[in-house]
Amino acid sequence: MTAGTERTAGGPGAAEVEAAAAGTVGPGTPHEHEAWRHRHVLDVDDFSIAEIELVMATAVEMKEILSRPIKKVPTLRGTSVTIIFWEASTRTRVSFEVAAKNLSADVVNIAAQASSVVKGESLVDTIRTIEALGADMIVMRHGTSGAPYLAAEHFSGHVLNGGDGWHAHPTQALLDLYTMRERLPGGTVAGRKVVILGDVLHSRVARSNIWTLGKSGAELWLCGPATLLRGFERWAGTAIPGNAPFTVTSDVERALDGADVVMVLRIQKERQESGLLPPLREYTARFALTRERLALASPDALVMHPGPMNEGLEIMPDVATGTQSVISDQVTNGVAVRMALLFLVSGVRDVE
Repeated sequence: MTAGTERTAGGPGAAEVEAAAAGTVGPGTPHEHEAWRHRHVLDVDDFSIAEIELVMATAVEMKEILSRPIKKVPTLRGTSVTIIFWEASTRTRVSFEVAAKNLSADVVNIAAQASSVVKGESLVDTIRTIEALGADMIVMRHGTSGAPYLAAEHFSGHVLNGGDGWHAHPTQALLDLYTMRERLPGGTVAGRKVVILGDVLHSRVARSNIWTLGKSGAELWLCGPATLLRGFERWAGTAIPGNAPFTVTSDVERALDGADVVMVLRIQKERQESGLLPPLREYTARFALTRERLALASPDALVMHPGPMNEGLEIMPDVATGTQSVISDQVTNGVAVRMALLFLVSGVRDVE
């Protein structure tokens, strides 16, 4: 490693990132002193706390780059990143695109609805075609849980999961953690009461957040209608090494009492038709985050939402845009966290 690029214990410094970008550090070298081992980012359930800390530290350096007048470094110059989403997205898709371009990658966007998928092409065939066209990394979202794992089996490069079915949304959970640490006094979630409120059953965001927050020592509460919490009571009572237990309840007042963070989940209106939700007006009356309910939390509690929001349904507009809301921060931090992940996986060769 060249002079001036030595990594601190918490992760790469900005000088090291730029040294790697300039080519003065060889492929893979920026990761030799850290325990980063993931060729893909499929979920966070197998991330160690040290790896989560490395993502956080690297994201800090990436955010420093984003604060500059020219928000670009040549770290991934010559790397081809293909983004393909089988489901609609604005925040995640655009965030990944901006992140990759800030690292000087060549980015190709594919709309699945306008590809050969509509003609019956399988997921595996699509992945093979993307690889044959020269992709080094694939960022994907798919409606079927586990689809990124199948893609990773048939792709020689790196797969980053932008959300799969009800299963996982790893980058969202990491940017949520980063935002909490950035805004909470003391810079940690350890011992902090974090409430996830809403349609937990169908939320890949909630599932990934359970892993990152549990490993980080948060006091986690899941709250919503009983029909949208099915199965989580069993998970809460399971002793998972390295993961803190959490509480599951339909008592909104109890959940919000003294909360340091309230993360509201989008109500998926299609679930109402299947009988899993009460009528939407009743849901809003019983579970929506209102100013009155937020007053039960700590005075400086953070309000979060992964988006898109149904304002007036699961969260009131004055709460979503209020002084305690960090929803816009989540979007901004998503770019830094995804830059960090693209940087980290780029140095791993055939490890998994």
